[in-house]
This record gives sequence, structure tokens and C-alpha cells, in this order.
Amino acid sequence: MSDTIRILVADDHLIIRQGLRLILETQTGFELVGEAADGAEAVRLCAELHPDVVLMDLRMPGMDGLTAIEKLGETQPDVAVVILTTFNEDELMLRGLRLGAKSYLLKDTDRESLFDAIQAAARGETLLQPEVMDRLLSNVGSVAQAARTNEALLTDREMEVLRAVARGDRSKEIALQLGITERTVKAHLASIYNKLGVDSRAAAIATAAQQGWL
Repeated sequence: MSDTIRILVADDHLIIRQGLRLILETQTGFELVGEAADGAEAVRLCAELHPDVVLMDLRMPGMDGLTAIEKLGETQPDVAVVILTTFNEDELMLRGLRLGAKSYLLKDTDRESLFDAIQAAARGETLLQPEVMDRLLSNVGSVAQAARTNEALLTDREMEVLRAVARGDRSKEIALQLGITERTVKAHLASIYNKLGVDSRAAAIATAAQQGWL
């Protein structure tokens, strides 16, 4: 990846796309390479333009954002997706993260949070705003007790690592907290991903949240 992060915006509202263009054009290190009004156009433009990051709305006419995220995961897994939507779509957010989205931003987010999420996604990292994580966890607290029995799939240490990941801690920070090496943290993460059938921190957090483990 070059120093400049190439970005595609997928949103059916022209005013949102125009606003994001104005924000991104005033910040060095970002290049808005394309705009899409629906999921199908986003998938097609990604194949043509090869952006590093897609800012993806979830509710769009025709092909919605979730379907587009799934198709990008199958055909263009190197493209990082950041969900950009409103606060009343918690279930959609969870599904999007499980499908491989790196992050979730609200449409009224501040500039710095937007830039941080884009940069983290371009590096292949997961970055969830604290208020988004709080809302995510508060909305899955009523999961059925039967689902909790699956928590036994993970060891106590893996649960410690998973909870730290859900707090937004990086591997180096988790290693210091638990008195283990960063390599061991990554091994635990690999085991967690394998057991949960996911391939990213965001998907692991979403799955654990849905199960009521966090």
C-alpha cells in the first residue's frame, strides 16, 4: 500500500458522499477514488479502482451494504470495509462485522475518528469507537442462556484475550497486561478465530457479543 490511502464511498445519499469528499479532500494522505450509490456499484467500482478502504452504508436500494460486504469478502478480500451508518442499526452492524468489516462509524462522527478508522482499516486493524462498543454490548445483554454454554469453547486465557480485544487493546498491550509474549497473544487470537469461525478481531467481537460473552 502507498502512503496515500485510496478510498471509495458507497452511500445512496448524495449529500453524504459530497460531505465525505469535502472532508477527505482537505486531508493529506487520503484520495477519494470513487463513489457508489448502491452495493452493486460499489462491488463493480472496487474491481475497477482497487481502493484500499471502502466506507460502506448498510441501507441502500438494490444491493444493500451487507450483501456488498459479503461479495467483497469473497472476491476482493484485500479491500478493507468501514461501515458508515446510523445508530439505530445495531443488528446490521453485528452482521456487517461478522462478514468482515473492520470498523463501524456513525454518520455524525468527528473528522479525527473518521481518519483514525480509515487508517486502521488500511493497516488491516480493527478500530471500534468506545460509544459504539458500549451500544453493541448493551444491546446483546438479553441473549438466551443456552447460547452462553458455547463459551466453554474458549479457554479462560482466550476469554481474557477476547475481552481485552473488545476493549480495543492492541496485541502489545494485551501481552503486557497478561504477562505473556505478543506471539502468544497472536496464537490465542488465531485459536479464537478458528473456534468461532471468523477471521478478524471485529468478527470475533461481534460473535462474542451476540453470544452474550462480553
